[in-house]
Amino acid sequence: MVTAGTVLLASTGIYLHTTLHGKLRIWRRELDQVGLKGDERLLDLGCGRGAVLIEAARRLPTGHAVGVDLWSGKDQSGNRPEVTLANAAAAGVADRVEVRTADMTALSFADGSFDVVTSALAIHNIPSPEARYRAVDEAMRVLRPGGQLIVADFWPMARKYAAHIGQGTLRGLGPGYWYGGPWLGVTMLHAVKGR
Repeated sequence: MVTAGTVLLASTGIYLHTTLHGKLRIWRRELDQVGLKGDERLLDLGCGRGAVLIEAARRLPTGHAVGVDLWSGKDQSGNRPEVTLANAAAAGVADRVEVRTADMTALSFADGSFDVVTSALAIHNIPSPEARYRAVDEAMRVLRPGGQLIVADFWPMARKYAAHIGQGTLRGLGPGYWYGGPWLGVTMLHAVKGR
């Protein structure tokens, strides 16, 4: 009984650390390592309240960051475009941020529209494997040649996305991005679209 309680308490602590601090710290680091010049167009799939979208926009003083979501409110209470835009305004990047309602399996953007596509724990929410692969295909389609795909998702999913597109590097993000423990660890897929 004591062991189970200790494990539950530790898992809760890890989960809270990840959601409140860890994932944001990791995304800051990952976006810093992408090598952004500051004028890129970036698309964030499943942007929710805008954590990654806003961090990206901070690095794009002359660029533009577009976030798409279905705004169902299913995953997060109060998940609405106005909340994301208010968060962008509070962060001082509203002039570089746009949000749209869009299904990531059927994006309305033209081929090669973006320099970078990001996604943080969103693609796995799509119900079927076929539709998840369509979302990854859409992400690759809207990337310009040489553009970068940066997807954080649970490790089994990230591996499947990499296998589906036949490329990319996979890297576990460690305890800072665990949701309760290593059994729910997040892996980063980084792929570059061929020229």
